[in-house]
Amino acid sequence: MKVINLHQEENELIRLAVENNRQAQQQIYTQFSPKMLSVCRQYIKDIHQAEDIMITAFMKVFTNLKNFQNKGSFEGWIRRIMVNECISFIRVEKKLKYSEDETYFEESFNNIESQFSIDDIQFLIDSLPDGYKMVFNLYAIEGYKHQEIASMLGINEGTSKSQLSHARKMLQGQINTLKNYSYGTE
Repeated sequence: MKVINLHQEENELIRLAVENNRQAQQQIYTQFSPKMLSVCRQYIKDIHQAEDIMITAFMKVFTNLKNFQNKGSFEGWIRRIMVNECISFIRVEKKLKYSEDETYFEESFNNIESQFSIDDIQFLIDSLPDGYKMVFNLYAIEGYKHQEIASMLGINEGTSKSQLSHARKMLQGQINTLKNYSYGTE
């Protein structure tokens, strides 16, 4: 029995894709597009726009594939391109507005009740104002630090913290409303 090193297989696939091998590019797209569409959908409410952005981002992936240096995961590298493409799209649409309030509160918001479906949670996140949503996604889902978010979005670090705090507070209120509604107390 021959043991195949998956990492080696991925490196070979990347090498072939860099050489414009359409089959290798298709394999990369097929492997990563479902996850990357989910990433884009976290930032873009409309599924069709999210798909368009994902396709544009994949074009950037294939154009810049020769620059991938095998530092970190390949999936993480693709994901970063997807997130940056979503940010660029939202900037062009001028949908990002940040309140200049730099007060924030540290709150624990780590476990969302398991009674809610992924669609429910995505609906709640989608209902956030765009600035809140962007910072929340970058911090809570992507794992960026406030300093990185501030740099990516061209805002102050305090503004990033404030946007996250307001997003969490708004989400907590929505979750409480949903819980009360589902328990028949509202």
